[in-house]
Amino acid sequence: MTAQVLDGRKASAAIKEELTERVARLKERGVTPGIATVLVGADPASQLYVGMKHKQSEAIGMNSIQRELPASATQEEVEALIDELNADPTCHGYIVQLPLPKHLDTDAILERIDPDKDADGLHPTNLGRLVLNVNSEITSPLPCTPRGVIELLTRNGYDLNGKHVVVVGRGVTIGRSIGLLLTRREFNATVTLTHTGTVDAGQYLRQADVIVASAGVKHLIKAEDVKPGAAVLDVGVTRETPADGGKPKVYGDVDPAVAEVAGWLSPNPGGVGPMTVALLMTNVVEAAERAAGL
Repeated sequence: MTAQVLDGRKASAAIKEELTERVARLKERGVTPGIATVLVGADPASQLYVGMKHKQSEAIGMNSIQRELPASATQEEVEALIDELNADPTCHGYIVQLPLPKHLDTDAILERIDPDKDADGLHPTNLGRLVLNVNSEITSPLPCTPRGVIELLTRNGYDLNGKHVVVVGRGVTIGRSIGLLLTRREFNATVTLTHTGTVDAGQYLRQADVIVASAGVKHLIKAEDVKPGAAVLDVGVTRETPADGGKPKVYGDVDPAVAEVAGWLSPNPGGVGPMTVALLMTNVVEAAERAAGL
């Protein structure tokens, strides 16, 4: 058996085509969806990531707003910028690029974001709404990476109804939040969350119809951990610099040998990563549609 590839680049390209049409319809009504980023300091990786988001959002017709502050910015200066974006009608959604400099109170800054403009979908208010809402339509931003995992499966014809999903890793970006989405009645999956405190995680992995590997540990998931035919999504990232000082290489949580056992496999890179950016832009376009009464 060789796993069917869950191609995140292909799926994200389809999403961006759909978003281009939705942005065009909004522009016909005089509304241009605006996405903003807040970057504090000059971390090269963060600059690259922010630049990529703006390039992609501009390509589908969105208004790109880049706000930068020096690494020495005070808590008051960053919060003033957050307040400015909250009040800006041309900004429909934004992110604060992490990590922030250590002298800043990250939690206080993130909680200051207007929940309706929370492009990441991780504001405590929006997560709380997700906890409370199992059945009805959701009209608040959803966590991007979990939403990307689900979209990648469903756009490849995978039915999550009744499936057992085992999540590896308890970070808020995906591990702690994906179960809130998957257990909604529209997907109706059963979710087991495993982490470093789980005794014999392998026993749960071998039962799983779907594995979401998001621990950030290189090749943690081995072929012997996977039930034949399972869907495996490789989300965690480990960067290693070669001993000779060459260019850092990216590794996922899933050992390459899993491809010979799994039925579906998302690569890393090229799987869930592109989906996260596409769903980030989706959150902002949806916010603009809500603001326009659509």
